[in-house]
Amino acid sequence: MYPAELVKPMREHLTQVGFEELYSAEAVDAALAKSGTTLIVVNSVCGCAAANARPGAIQSLQNDKRPTQTVTVFAGVDKEAVDKAREHMIPFPPSSPCMALFKDGELVHMLERHHIEGRPAELIAENLINAYNEYC
Repeated sequence: MYPAELVKPMREHLTQVGFEELYSAEAVDAALAKSGTTLIVVNSVCGCAAANARPGAIQSLQNDKRPTQTVTVFAGVDKEAVDKAREHMIPFPPSSPCMALFKDGELVHMLERHHIEGRPAELIAENLINAYNEYC
């Protein structure tokens, strides 16, 4: 587990633009039980989360079509919430960072770490925007 003071600015990177933090399995299930679309970002302390994943997720929200709700869980910190989010992301293996778009609780689009690492935030945003345009 990472210390709270270490991850605080990494959490705030997303919460400052409206992402809701989920800390429990029940919160993840409740978020996915809502109708509409939900983007879950599994946040991380790694460099690709800072340089690519978080900025890409934020940029993607500048689109006309966007998810009904945006939520985040933090790998290495919110174990229960992350484990539950990953259950909903099966058949994809666990990775962090990663992003998943759900429509009415069903997984419809997934960006795994290998889709994020080494790719610019703009490309990640474009990938998400294409999914929003299709599913939102």
